[in-house]
Amino acid sequence: MQVAGVALVGAGFIADYHLGALRRLPGVALRAVVSRDAARARACADRFGVPDAGTSLPRLLARSDVDAVLVATPDDTHEAVASACLEAGKAVFLQKPMATDSAACRRLIALAAARSLDLQVSFMHRHFEEVEAARHWIASGALGTLNSVRLRNATPGPDWGGWFFQAGRVAGGVVLQLGTHGLDLIEHLFGPVMAVSARTATLVPRRRLASGEEVVVENPDSAWATYRLASGAVVSHEMSAVEAAGCDRFRMEIYGTEGTLWLRTERGRLAAFAPRRLGARGWFMPALPEAPLGERHHRRWLAGLTGAAPREETAQAGLRGLLIAEAIARSSAAGGAETAVDAT
Repeated sequence: MQVAGVALVGAGFIADYHLGALRRLPGVALRAVVSRDAARARACADRFGVPDAGTSLPRLLARSDVDAVLVATPDDTHEAVASACLEAGKAVFLQKPMATDSAACRRLIALAAARSLDLQVSFMHRHFEEVEAARHWIASGALGTLNSVRLRNATPGPDWGGWFFQAGRVAGGVVLQLGTHGLDLIEHLFGPVMAVSARTATLVPRRRLASGEEVVVENPDSAWATYRLASGAVVSHEMSAVEAAGCDRFRMEIYGTEGTLWLRTERGRLAAFAPRRLGARGWFMPALPEAPLGERHHRRWLAGLTGAAPREETAQAGLRGLLIAEAIARSSAAGGAETAVDAT
């Protein structure tokens, strides 16, 4: 079996998701964790049995036993860190959002192509079992013609780092920090977004972090967007980082002429109402396989990295998400006017 040497740059909240999944999978050797904070890097490495930890990215990139680097640093550092990795000949698995603007996404895609290196963006939700099942339901025609979709991404918001609320570090606020998951699911499941009508707002202008520090919120913490798809269907998308309870990762309702699918709602992870397909009226909750969080996601990434399966095109999806987010910002600035999404 081909073994991929993998290192992580960034030892924050999301590091546990990536390393927790990778350490369970065959065909991967976790080599090192790098962070600006040496103690945090060491603690993260020890937690997952990673042998090396440090603060030097150049030292990491000089290692011949590192084939790929997971980049899980703050949003405004993504382009610089990912570019350094690609320049050093390493494949890159980049935490979402891909970058702070679409121009940076294009530069990263061009650099990876010039070096013939794998560049992927981490979109965890598309690998949930219920999302994969929904894709099959939609492709099979069980729902008939798709008419509309309702999608919510909502959390209480991050309280572990003030940088999340700085406009210069998190472009788009809630849209790129949280809504980007939904943007990926929409095009992954339903096809291209052609135009957007949107409003954004900052509903809670000051936040108190878990540390007790109070910060000023410089970017939107709430957004409401309506997307017109190339298929003619319409999607309503709510994004909030100010809800006390939020939702379970996301909530999605899919409505077609012949049936309905609900994902991650009070009816469970997946519920279908499709009388013609099922032969009876009423809701059907299919059994779904259970896998540890992140296992399907990272198994798929490794398969593409090692050549065991075709690579996903998540970098292109990452660019698309930025283009839609930029259209949301333009639409909101224009009072909610319908705004075209720039061509890829």
